[in-house]
Amino acid sequence: MRWLVGWSSIAASFGTAGRVPPPAAGTAYDAPLHGGIADAAHADDPAGQDAERTVHPVGAQLLWGDPDPLWAVGDWRPDEIRTVTADPADPFTRLAVLGCCGAGDEELRRALYAARGGALRHLTEWPGSYTAVVQTGRRITVLGDLAGARPVFYTPWAGGTAYATAALPLADLIEAQLDVGHLAALLACPDSPEALGDGTPYAGVRRIPPGHTLILREGSREITGYEPVASLAVAAPEADPEGAVEGVREALTAAVRARLTAPRHAPETLLPDPGPVPGMGPADRRAARGAPAPGVGADLSGGTASATLALLAAGLPGAPGTLPGSGSRLLAVTFNDLATPRGREGELERAHALAADPRLHHVVVAAADEALPYADLDGPLTDEPGPCLVTAARDRRRLAAGSADHFTGHGARQVLDAHPARMADLLLDRRRRHLLRPVAALARSAAEGPLLVPFSVYSAARRLARTPYRAGIEAAAARLREGGAAPAVSGPVDASLAALTWSRPGPAAGWLTGEALAEVSIRLRAAAGRPPLSLRPGEARARALLARHAADHRVFEQAVEVRSQRLHAPFLDNQVVRAARALPESLRVQPGARAEILRSVLASAGVRELPPGWGVTAPGPNETAGRLGLRAALTSLLALFGAPLLADAGLVDARVVRQALTDAADGRPVPLDGLAELVSMELWLRRLLSRRGTCWTGTSTPRRRAVPPLPTPLPRLTGVPSGPLPLR
Repeated sequence: MRWLVGWSSIAASFGTAGRVPPPAAGTAYDAPLHGGIADAAHADDPAGQDAERTVHPVGAQLLWGDPDPLWAVGDWRPDEIRTVTADPADPFTRLAVLGCCGAGDEELRRALYAARGGALRHLTEWPGSYTAVVQTGRRITVLGDLAGARPVFYTPWAGGTAYATAALPLADLIEAQLDVGHLAALLACPDSPEALGDGTPYAGVRRIPPGHTLILREGSREITGYEPVASLAVAAPEADPEGAVEGVREALTAAVRARLTAPRHAPETLLPDPGPVPGMGPADRRAARGAPAPGVGADLSGGTASATLALLAAGLPGAPGTLPGSGSRLLAVTFNDLATPRGREGELERAHALAADPRLHHVVVAAADEALPYADLDGPLTDEPGPCLVTAARDRRRLAAGSADHFTGHGARQVLDAHPARMADLLLDRRRRHLLRPVAALARSAAEGPLLVPFSVYSAARRLARTPYRAGIEAAAARLREGGAAPAVSGPVDASLAALTWSRPGPAAGWLTGEALAEVSIRLRAAAGRPPLSLRPGEARARALLARHAADHRVFEQAVEVRSQRLHAPFLDNQVVRAARALPESLRVQPGARAEILRSVLASAGVRELPPGWGVTAPGPNETAGRLGLRAALTSLLALFGAPLLADAGLVDARVVRQALTDAADGRPVPLDGLAELVSMELWLRRLLSRRGTCWTGTSTPRRRAVPPLPTPLPRLTGVPSGPLPLR
């Protein structure tokens, strides 16, 4: 895991590499000498008496030092860390950019000059995915991204504020406990920022919202947005559809080009090649050793998002693909699930047809029962829990056959598609005629009662358009307090009707205890009194869904990490998200809008012949694979929930969860995605409590890590009445 961390404090005598030199003679400062943050953090700790050492991250490289230090931790590539200074005579005006950024050094320097005056938005307009930190004197500015894939966390520390791009290091810094209420909200309402707030799984560690910056002035903090706020008095004019699509094309092309023009890296070979193996080529032997191929590659699942990135990267001028001297074709990887072949034959056929492009080198990774979900539950500790932990081994097998820089289509659906709640926005703008095509498409997809679908969808959209934000959130809180679970979704119509609301329970809410649901309902009622970022339900729900997906993608990157490999998701870049938000709602809600937008993107790269079936709606998560995986791993899952930590925290009843696992393995109708969230959070808790060591060192006594190991009991939900609440 790669992260950056720093802090800003009122006292400037905190050192980063040892004792601070004494003040010059005649100065006003004559206080006793102190050795670092440890003195202010633990005044009564014996470590605070050690004036020769100070706390610092383990395995870190110092980007700049006192009085507001900044470190980079992890296996960062040399070109992924860039620092510029405005003037050699002014060393405290500088900019650090970490990640993949398409700006040149001169652009960074010009941006730093503008940032000295307070302008910040231009720092987020370069192609790529990165985190920018600006220091101007004692003012520190840390910028997050629009989607939330590159978040920023902060916590009060030593009379000031510490910040990082990961929550766990800050939790270790303050020796934080678990925030069980936040874990309950993650399970009950994962798509509702009103329930999650700015919290994290660690008490005292906060997250800045997407599209915001953290500004520190000698320890005092301010969180402000850098995106312009639309007027609520006058509706913005609808954008030109052709110009908006052109903006998406330019942003996505620039995002892909930023990755292609970055320096190429050859992966480090973990183990020597054993030599010829019957039935295995060099690429197969390399993938078996866990090392990616050199150069650039991409997923090629047969869907529109991955195919667009693969063909766009292969068609851009330059040197796409592998390193010079070993070919210039882009490595395209397709996963073939032999255990559940039914349902995705069309995607595989389209992937093979697309791979006929001579600029692509196609690799098919085939796996059977060994790659089912829940087959291999061992993995690294991630910063936060996420539902991808149960399928991480499956995805890691596919990515190990990829390249050192690998494109994924994650985020395309959340960025380009229209959330069903946007139909309510169209009604608010009196654009009813634009609802005809999406409602007709839903009616055609209904197996029973297609004549009632238009009336049901229109009524739900009209009800949402007339429901104020406060009333909608309070209704969701009352539903949770009554023990309401998410309704069963059996098709596109049910999914659209369920999404036409300000907030709804998640698939795992039905297994939470009454106390946990009451805690989340209290959070929702408290959030109902705070104004949201947007009063339009469609826009607000779309932003919340994108933020949740970006957070899950970040966990996915950490869970499936292959040494020497970088995963790139251009659809989550700032400029791509901005261009997609400029698309008019009347265009986004039309069936097949995402396929048409990506078709125009490919046409600009010279790809105009696409296989039959391009743009067909891809099937949802393969429930057959999930049930087969549950059935195969039922014994280990029942043992996992024999004495679960979730039950110790008061979130679930172990007996109810074990019965749900048995029912799912037997084929009964059970929300499989909800079970995946429960299993993933239980796995994450066990990995967190069983880890050894801490992210920090430097004091005379060993640093204590966050969330001490067992047998220390987990914190439980307290202060929540549990009398009439049902136990689910």
